[in-house]
Amino acid sequence: MTNIPPPAEELRILDLELHRLDARRAQLLHRRAWLLSALRAAAPPPPAPPHPRHMPETTPPNVQNALLTLGGILLTVAAIAFTLVSWGHLGIGGRSAVLALLTLTALGVPALLLHRSLRSTAETVAALGLALTVLDAYAVHVVALPDTDPVRYAAAASAVLAALWAAYGRVFGELRLPLPVAVVTAQLPLLLWASDSGVHAITAALLATAAFDTALALRATDAAARVVATVGACATGLWGALSAGWLSWSATDVPEAARAAALLALATAIALVTAWLTAHASTATGAAFAGALTAVVAAGGVAGEALPTGWAVPAHLACAIALLATVRITLPHPLRKGIAGAALLVHGLALLWTLPTVTTALLGPTHWATNPWSTSTTPPHTAYGLSSLTDLPVSEPALASLVLGVVAVVAFITGEKGAAWAAETGQATAHPSPAAALLAAARPVALALALALAWAAVITLPFAFELPYAVGLFVHCAVVAVLLGLAGRSNTAALARTSLGLGLASSVSVAFLSLATTPATLGTLGALTGLFLAAAVIASRRSANVVAATAAGAGIAYAAALVCATGAALDLRMEHTGLLVLVVPALAAGVAARLGRHPWTPTVEITGAAAGGLGIALTAGHAPTLATALALGGVVAAGTAVRADRRRVGYAAGALFLLATWVRLASWDVTMPEAYTVPATVPALVVGFLRRRRDPAASSWTAYAPGLAATLLPSLAAALGDAHWQRPLLLGTAALLVALTGARHRLQAPIVIGGTVLALDALHELAPYIVQVVDTLPRWLPPALAGLLLLAIGATYEQRLRDARKVRDVLGRMH
Repeated sequence: MTNIPPPAEELRILDLELHRLDARRAQLLHRRAWLLSALRAAAPPPPAPPHPRHMPETTPPNVQNALLTLGGILLTVAAIAFTLVSWGHLGIGGRSAVLALLTLTALGVPALLLHRSLRSTAETVAALGLALTVLDAYAVHVVALPDTDPVRYAAAASAVLAALWAAYGRVFGELRLPLPVAVVTAQLPLLLWASDSGVHAITAALLATAAFDTALALRATDAAARVVATVGACATGLWGALSAGWLSWSATDVPEAARAAALLALATAIALVTAWLTAHASTATGAAFAGALTAVVAAGGVAGEALPTGWAVPAHLACAIALLATVRITLPHPLRKGIAGAALLVHGLALLWTLPTVTTALLGPTHWATNPWSTSTTPPHTAYGLSSLTDLPVSEPALASLVLGVVAVVAFITGEKGAAWAAETGQATAHPSPAAALLAAARPVALALALALAWAAVITLPFAFELPYAVGLFVHCAVVAVLLGLAGRSNTAALARTSLGLGLASSVSVAFLSLATTPATLGTLGALTGLFLAAAVIASRRSANVVAATAAGAGIAYAAALVCATGAALDLRMEHTGLLVLVVPALAAGVAARLGRHPWTPTVEITGAAAGGLGIALTAGHAPTLATALALGGVVAAGTAVRADRRRVGYAAGALFLLATWVRLASWDVTMPEAYTVPATVPALVVGFLRRRRDPAASSWTAYAPGLAATLLPSLAAALGDAHWQRPLLLGTAALLVALTGARHRLQAPIVIGGTVLALDALHELAPYIVQVVDTLPRWLPPALAGLLLLAIGATYEQRLRDARKVRDVLGRMH
């Protein structure tokens, strides 16, 4: 049987055991420390770190190559110095013997060095021998052929040296230097020979050199020589093609264009042969691109000179279209890809050429915004802001319309043909190729592009052909109608959005164009309003919500513009026109209420609100009318707030009514606004109190903010302009009581509104004294105080942040 001691006895036993354990632990720790010190004293010293070995910064082969290169350079310099400086101290025999001996020795020694496997040394000596051959050629010209033309002699000598170095490199195949040097030297003969024969001869020499380099790049077995030949072919071919293209573009008659076309044909042949023979797909594509581009420039240059002035770009475009047709011929894919890329580039450049015409037709009418209704008769070109058509960089604007239309047809046909080919491929194979899938996906983009180009072609017609002003307006409005109809009925999203965007752009342009005369403005704005609203209805029936919403918004905007124009035409004052504009937001609010939760209801409401803002802004110059406009806006907003999903608009209605009251009081020169505001504030606060009793979760901003603002804010405005002390004192007292009441009941709105009004009122009263104190202070004291304030804020920055968060949290927990 276990005897359990009393609690006091058990506690004494536990304390005794703990004391014994602490004593034992201290003894063991002391023993552990002695053992550690004894082990450290008996341990051997740590070995010294090994001495770091310095790694060599270069390898023996690199040192050898550096020494050989330096030696070869010094020997070459010495040979040049001997030839140029000491040449005259020897007779003709001595001269020939010395140079021949040095050259033969330098060219023959590499054979012995290669036999002994001293390849680097052999390369260096061979390089010296090649340099000596250049000196030999120079010596022959100075001694034996002094009367020969230096340029022609240099051309012949470079050709001979290139042939000799190539033969030398073939004999000593292990040497890597002679063949690349021979290829580099081979770039000079033709170019030097034709240097004084005119631009055509130089271009032909460049292209012939490019052909030679191309053949070497395709057939050479030496890698270094092939690389050098490739670089040379690209450089000389590009130089020659650019020169030939410049000659074609600057030609003034057909024979001159034909000469340039012959050079371009040579460049085309070189590029296409390269594309056909090369084994690299990227190289074949690039070469085919270059060849097709030069072919277009060649044919277009001749055709442009044969046609009347101004037809150069359409001629090149026609050649590009013909070239695009060759893509359907059975050719390797890289070639077809390059040819198609060249044709598309020409199409793009042609469109870039039409850009000034399109920009003028679209943006030119904006100049009427600065001087509307200033004429009754409008010449066609002045309607677009031009004194004459010669102000354009395009000599024939009608050709720009032609180019746009042709490219639009090409884009449409390309999209349809590509989609048809993709469909045939999909039916023939179970798994269509990626190219077929890409063409099928690109069809909507191609159709959208065709539509945009056709639109550009049509809107430039009235401007390009100088059609009468009324005809131009009709064409633009017809374009808007067609585009909106297409946007509403299209089943493709890309085509619908493109049509809608183009329709909006055309509508803005024709709206500016119509500002020339009053009847044109009213008629055009009315037509645009009807067109956009009709498009919105049609699109909504087809569930095209984006199109319908955008069209509805644009229709409301044009309706507001029509009302403004009507007011101006009736010679109404601006504030009266603003009241007339408020009809638009009222109708928009009614339509939105009728639509309910329709996808484009927000667009109608936002556009209507913007029109209402415009109307109110127009009345800002006349205070009584502004008050009326604000009240009418409040009525519209209150009617919108009746809907269950638009309750928050009630805040805007209250704010508008409050602003209307203030403006009306200001227009009446009321000096005691409290007489009008307090009778409205008391019932508002009572209503808010009753609502809070019924719904304790209701916000104090909803219950009390309107009533408090109705009195405190007008009184604050009056106090800021009052020279006496009674009103500021009473206002400050009232604001203090409001803030204290809010703090007592933990209400957010009274604290914020009362505190803000109190702070502004106190600042207004203390401002004169602050100014006087600042004027009496030394100039250095304000910056010093500001510095101390910044230091204090910086030192207690974290604490201030915590205090600000606490204040925010306290306010957030209030109602």
